[in-house]
Amino acid sequence: MDLFDLTGKVAVVTGGTRGIGLMMARGLLQAGARVYISSRKAEAGDAAVAELSSHGKVVSIPADLSREEECVRLAEEVGQREDELHILVNNAGATWGAPSLEEFPSSAWDKVVDLNLKSPFFLSRAFLPLLEEAGTDDDPARIVNVGSIDGLHVPPMHTYSYSSSKAALHHLTRVLAKELGPRRITVNAVAPGPFESKMMAATLDAFGKEIAARSPLGRIGRPDDMAGVVVYLSSRAGSYVTGSVIPVDGGIATTR
Repeated sequence: MDLFDLTGKVAVVTGGTRGIGLMMARGLLQAGARVYISSRKAEAGDAAVAELSSHGKVVSIPADLSREEECVRLAEEVGQREDELHILVNNAGATWGAPSLEEFPSSAWDKVVDLNLKSPFFLSRAFLPLLEEAGTDDDPARIVNVGSIDGLHVPPMHTYSYSSSKAALHHLTRVLAKELGPRRITVNAVAPGPFESKMMAATLDAFGKEIAARSPLGRIGRPDDMAGVVVYLSSRAGSYVTGSVIPVDGGIATTR
């Protein structure tokens, strides 16, 4: 079936060296795309390339995407290698927890909002010429923002800036979908629940069984769950979907 085939497509996955970003990069590669991954640390990128290269062509371009000038540089470097970009996955993110509201520092707002909310906007803008070059009426270019179910419901942890930034990213997705649809670009968001990742590692170690029990499916997310949704949104199967926020959480946010 070619409904989910991405052969010949070019994708960028930020934060693609670990966790959900790595899962998505692998899925895009297996579907036939050429994938660029980015993270702050060059050595992390090299390790991810070594892990992913058996699935297809993958290139690492390190960048600190909490800064707008680095978002622009990443787009320029990809543009030096490619004439068009079919898929942009804005996955790079950060979280911050504190014992209480009174102890939550102002720096936690700046760090988290800069990376989780501002960077997807700056990246989408920087890559816009390449995305417009790739998009057609029948096969638009795709932007996929990685939000969170913590942006859909009130989270149990004291992660004020994280949940707020993800809720804002979900709405930014809708705003950009309306503006970029006429420019042959779809914009959607994925709202993951609990998946095995560095960000979730400590939480899952402490409360993994309890978290899995909150899902009607009784488990946490697996790599194929995240690979599947990004391939769907990026392929012909998802070409008529835009402005959507798709929870991938085993029903935790939608059935409680």
